[in-house]
Amino acid sequence: MEFYDLLRKRYSARKYLPKKVELSKLAHILEAARIAPTAKNLQPFKVIVCDNEESLGKLSKAANIYGAPMALLVCGDIEKAWHRDYDGKVSQDIDTAIITTHMMLEATNQGINSVWVCNFKPDVIRSEFSLPDNIVPEHILVVGYAVGEAPKLERFKEKRKKLEEIVSYNHL
Repeated sequence: MEFYDLLRKRYSARKYLPKKVELSKLAHILEAARIAPTAKNLQPFKVIVCDNEESLGKLSKAANIYGAPMALLVCGDIEKAWHRDYDGKVSQDIDTAIITTHMMLEATNQGINSVWVCNFKPDVIRSEFSLPDNIVPEHILVVGYAVGEAPKLERFKEKRKKLEEIVSYNHL
């Protein structure tokens, strides 16, 4: 699949069939996370695959997972992440966003739908999954086979700003 075709094919699916994601496809999705770049290649992340009733139930206490048969809980490790000297900025949120993006795009490449869930209760996830203090729940990537048809590709012409509205050269 051409890169821009892949980007345009991806959309946020919010209703899923109960059909399980094949392990071979999941392996490709997880490999996309493994090879993703991180600050100084420190790889300060953990991915928790939630694919059974118990773990999905735990996630559902903290977020809407849209009835999907699988969700990937992406966590950052603040002890292993790079820290910027100048202001102490910790990279785990950026690193985990990069790996989540890689997984989301590879899911699309594998014919799997997804939605990136940012609206969740981190304290509930921390408690439900018994996360240690250094592990921060950063993102949830819900994955599965969507119900219904994909949105039309024209949405990019209709709903996206023009390039000149979002890009400037050499000044804001």
